Amino acid sequence: MAPPPPPPLQVIAMHGWSGTASAWEPWRIEAEARGWRWRSGERGYGAAPPSLPAWQPEGVKVVISHSMGIHLLPPALLAAAERVVLLAGFGRFVPPGREGRQRRSALAAMAAGLAEGADPEESALRAQALLRAFLERAAAPDPVSLMLPGPADQPVGPQARQRLRDDLALLEACIDLPAGFPEGVPVLLVEAGSDQIVGPEVRELLRQRLPAAERLLLPSAGHAFLSTPPLAAVLQWLERTASP
Repeated sequence: MAPPPPPPLQVIAMHGWSGTASAWEPWRIEAEARGWRWRSGERGYGAAPPSLPAWQPEGVKVVISHSMGIHLLPPALLAAAERVVLLAGFGRFVPPGREGRQRRSALAAMAAGLAEGADPEESALRAQALLRAFLERAAAPDPVSLMLPGPADQPVGPQARQRLRDDLALLEACIDLPAGFPEGVPVLLVEAGSDQIVGPEVRELLRQRLPAAERLLLPSAGHAFLSTPPLAAVLQWLERTASP
């Protein structure tokens, strides 16, 4: 007899700080070509309003998140996940010691760049400049021109600035994986070896937190995985771990 077909998968994907759901479009196309269900969360930093999908009754529940995305999902949704993929992810974002003090100073400077000024137009342009500078670091060592369109392509409105400030505060407060993180399920850590946002010490803290997780290191990749996308490797891992 032929082996039973692998169960269908349903994926909920969540972007990170300053990202948008549209960045997952190549992933959605490949996943749906395999017969999987794909839905992307949207935080609302750009033109699209905030939205979060929900699990469907059937299908292995998979969360794929980039960077801070895992911290932006509701605990109940996260707790139901049966597979987790963390792309350039982290539990604690600000490590102890000197690196942590530098990171807090950088976050404070970013928050200042998103602060409300007397001139709304100037505030919107200042926030746009800040996002562009952040994306240059997220793209490195690749050119920022490879980034998909997003919130940094236009002046940042007041509601988006508020969400960005709120999530910066959440970022600084992250000291562990978020509430609801499913313990004991298969986890894949995809690390970017040239990441300028999630550094080596933060990646090591996550490895220690999830010692049973599988690890995929892309040594030349930056935080945004622009020239070294992990899409094929992640889908293969999901096919393998979801098989009976």
